[in-house]
Amino acid sequence: GVTTIGESAFSDSNIKTIDIPDSVTEIGEDAFAYCDFETVVIPDGVTSIKKGTFSSCNPLRSVTIPDSVTKIEGSAFSGCGSLSEITIPDSVTEIGIRAFSNCYSLDKVTIPDSVTKIGAEAFFGNYRISVTYKGETYTYNNLDELYTTQED
Repeated sequence: GVTTIGESAFSDSNIKTIDIPDSVTEIGEDAFAYCDFETVVIPDGVTSIKKGTFSSCNPLRSVTIPDSVTKIEGSAFSGCGSLSEITIPDSVTEIGIRAFSNCYSLDKVTIPDSVTKIGAEAFFGNYRISVTYKGETYTYNNLDELYTTQED
């Protein structure tokens, strides 16, 4: 079966539903940017959610991230304005710059202790957000204290 979805493969394609086959282990940068689907299940075997993979998918409400994912790269979900919850699995060690920026509906996020690197502005523009990480809670006013790196 299909193992790779290429860079920008479905970008700006107005897809309304998506069912990514379990055989897929790699999804390219911006693969689904500007798409119109509401839910997505990322298959087991995918280890990285690349830069911009789901950026500006405004209708996206629900994402299932498998335990195989170790890295959520920069702007992966940036501009997903309808995304109201996200579960980051314990397998994740890195969250990139602006990964969840401008996800206006995202109110609460718990970052697992496994994460050691959180890029600058990872939650930028999310004015109502509350992020819990290593027993501390961060809100819009002190999110900068959460970020560990300025680089991607």
